[in-house]
Amino acid sequence: MLQTTSTYLDWNNSLDVLGKAYDAGLFALIIGPKGTGKTTLVREFTNRKNSKLESINFSLRTRESHLIGTKTLNEGTIGFDEGILIKSMKEGSILYLDELNAAEADVLLRLDEALDDRRQIVLKESTGETINANQKWFVIATINPLTHVGTKELPPQLLSRFPVRIRLDYPPEETEFQIVKKYASGNHDDALTQGIKLANTLRQAAAVEELYYSPSLRETIAFAKLLDSGLDAKKAADIVFANVYSQWGNVEYQKVSDIITSMFGR
Repeated sequence: MLQTTSTYLDWNNSLDVLGKAYDAGLFALIIGPKGTGKTTLVREFTNRKNSKLESINFSLRTRESHLIGTKTLNEGTIGFDEGILIKSMKEGSILYLDELNAAEADVLLRLDEALDDRRQIVLKESTGETINANQKWFVIATINPLTHVGTKELPPQLLSRFPVRIRLDYPPEETEFQIVKKYASGNHDDALTQGIKLANTLRQAAAVEELYYSPSLRETIAFAKLLDSGLDAKKAADIVFANVYSQWGNVEYQKVSDIITSMFGR
């Protein structure tokens, strides 16, 4: 895998922690709200390890077959199309289990079989053979806080499979500024600083349930890119930060609109 110029800013030393977990053969769990860079962190780590990344995003629609595989029939011959879990175990790649706490119980149960200390799984869907993981196999999972829609508590035995836990929250404002500047080319430092302050104000309001939505790093990056495009700061803030709240009604939208006006003027 070719190394490319990175825009990732490892502000809380997560890459070093993941590196130590990898060397020790300990699977890692990254915990944090949406849009804090969990997936970007995993991709950056995989790139630095020159490893292949296999990933799956869990939801109510994720089935065991996505992990294990399915039988196939081709010109009368029965075969087996391996799922992402089996592929990664054989290859010794990095397996990324995104939003693991959105998975159904039966999926988690089957996954748990592969994650215990033996690092193996019986392929009962096919030949019944035992798949033993390549020694390089490494698993990173991410979970969202239980306040997020569709999430649920992971069973204790599954949590124990991930003894290295990294908490990834929104970075301090000065750090977020440095992150966002990596994606923006223009000189809009004052407006960008205000946009980040706005995002943190809305996040704090959402944390105490005064607002329904908490903007992510993706949104502050989008705000910076709109500034680059020539939009003035007030208009960019309305588009990125305010308009989304209108789906909860005019009262919610007006709360955010008033905050933006107080920060950027009319």
